[in-house]
Amino acid sequence: MEGAAATVMERCDILGRISEEPGRITRPYGSEAMRQVNDVVAGWMRASGMTVRQDAIGNLVGRYEGMGDKTLILGSHLDTVRDAGKYDGILGMMVALTCLERLHERGERLPFAIEVVGFADEEGLRFGTTYLGSSVFAGAFNPKLLSLKDANGVTLADAVRSFGGDPDGLVGNGRNAGELIGYCEVHIEQGPRLETHDLPIGIVSGIAGQSRIVVGFEGKADHAGTVPMEGRRDALCAAAEFVVEVEATARGEPGLVATVGEISVQPGASNVIPGEVDLSLDIRHQDDEVREQACQALRQRVEEIGAAREVVPRWHLRQEKRAVTFAPDLTALFEQAVGELGYPVERLPSGAGHDAAQMADLGPVAMLFVRCREGISHNPAESVRPEDVAVAIEVVNRFLELVAK
Repeated sequence: MEGAAATVMERCDILGRISEEPGRITRPYGSEAMRQVNDVVAGWMRASGMTVRQDAIGNLVGRYEGMGDKTLILGSHLDTVRDAGKYDGILGMMVALTCLERLHERGERLPFAIEVVGFADEEGLRFGTTYLGSSVFAGAFNPKLLSLKDANGVTLADAVRSFGGDPDGLVGNGRNAGELIGYCEVHIEQGPRLETHDLPIGIVSGIAGQSRIVVGFEGKADHAGTVPMEGRRDALCAAAEFVVEVEATARGEPGLVATVGEISVQPGASNVIPGEVDLSLDIRHQDDEVREQACQALRQRVEEIGAAREVVPRWHLRQEKRAVTFAPDLTALFEQAVGELGYPVERLPSGAGHDAAQMADLGPVAMLFVRCREGISHNPAESVRPEDVAVAIEVVNRFLELVAK
């Protein structure tokens, strides 16, 4: 599998050079870079004997026909965060494509069709909401999201149109669940466990639930040099107090993670007291009840901080996804493939979200993690070993054989 792994690594390098920003990888939904990536990957798909299409939101779908009525879906996403690494999402797509090339080279057809899907938006970089691509594919798209605006005031509806999609066709345009065997995804591990245990791959048991919230504080902008400290209604000080509260809440509950990753301050001048602040809040846990309790506690703290500092608080739930436990049957086949090939079977949960979480609304899902150096992701330092990629290809090939039995 060394040659196949080399091809995967080379293709990740090629796609890593397609970006909206010079010197770093940035591919938001609907961008010219996404258009170019879809074109390149579509070419590879066609060369592998697949028919290719883009759906109403721009997901890239390659289909390799089989000899039966059912379909197995393999895939991941082709969009990125800002200043991304080369492997998050893309590695899974390239591994799946390489496995299909192997079937095509041998002229082999399985008792089922295989679709390889490159989802157009998993990261939510442009519109702040994840799984846009897979939500359409799974028939779970929320039409209220069409009015979301990016930083330039472009609505999601307009972005879909400019990307060649159809905003009116996003609802009810999901894949027919009755035709599907399930969905399987290969992904880098976004954590250090596999490296700690010196293992090339691991079987994912499930995905943590997630809440994405926009928190705001509205105070009063005023002159930084003339307003006494005791008379200020500083929105940024309220936000700073809340950020520290977020950290303390997460540290106080095992398994809970909470992050404030974005802050917008208005009017944003060095000599003006901040009058308005919006910040992002991301909360995750494997147990939905624990996550929901944390959200409730933090919402109460927003109200208390607002009252104490005489600023108006805001709390808007932007997106919520419940924890997902993966399909026992498909997961067992992955475990069988790993064991038969002589590798230890390591089961581990995912704290990161993946398209598999959304695809679970459509049918059975399973995932395979590949070791990533130091567990680093969403960072240019993402790094995988070619020999680990070779193991992942070997496992997926055997997994397909087992599904075919």
